[in-house]
Amino acid sequence: MTTPSVIWAVHDHIATITLADEGGMNPLGDACVAGMEQAVAQIRHEAAARAVILTARGRGFSVGADLAEYRNRIDDPGQRAVLGPYVGELMARMNQVILDLKALPIPVVCAVNGVAAGGGAGLALAGDLVIAARSAYFYLPFFPALGAVPDMGLSWLLPRALGRARAMGLALTGDRLSAAQAREWGLIWSCAEDQGLAAEALALARRLAAMPPQAIREARAIFAAAETNDLKAQLALERSRQMLLVQTDAFAEGVRAFSERREPGFWPA
Repeated sequence: MTTPSVIWAVHDHIATITLADEGGMNPLGDACVAGMEQAVAQIRHEAAARAVILTARGRGFSVGADLAEYRNRIDDPGQRAVLGPYVGELMARMNQVILDLKALPIPVVCAVNGVAAGGGAGLALAGDLVIAARSAYFYLPFFPALGAVPDMGLSWLLPRALGRARAMGLALTGDRLSAAQAREWGLIWSCAEDQGLAAEALALARRLAAMPPQAIREARAIFAAAETNDLKAQLALERSRQMLLVQTDAFAEGVRAFSERREPGFWPA
């Protein structure tokens, strides 16, 4: 299943979404947004899929906004007058893609193969677990290069992941954040050798795909709730979800496997 900019497929219970406009380093223009919308919508209803890998082809994961298209519109007086609404509509659709990725009933692994710039960094960080090639880096050109503000959720995500000082520093200076530094700062899960990125992403996705799906959904929801809950509310939420999960067949299998010193089998063979 493909569009000009996005390829997606399901194999051995792993869904893979690949940004494929490698000549343009995968800009988040109309074609990419349309492809992502289709891919996420189809994977949501794909019963065989148990985990997702989001990655890209070429030297970059995504350069973010399609600045070549923006330049064409800026140089056309008629188009420049409506550039704001055009960008707003495109961003609304891409924002929904990020929300839809977060709402998938299965975990998402993002494998960042190269530069993730601007909104491309926001997309790269939308996964439940993010791994990056050692040569990859994150770059926020919004303030220093374009006179714009961070988007695609970056102004929400980065302060929570890194703290205000580091988030603001990256945004104001436009300094590149290497994959190794991103791992050290806790922004991503791991940093892989370039040639081993695809294999590491697949191994991680397979581990997640073997886990009980309801427990994964509950884990994602409980960590999301922790962003706004106080401790009392979070303790109550943990208690209510745990009471539900200990009654599932998956929990029973996990307890039996632990006592029998074997790996649990949460899915039929």
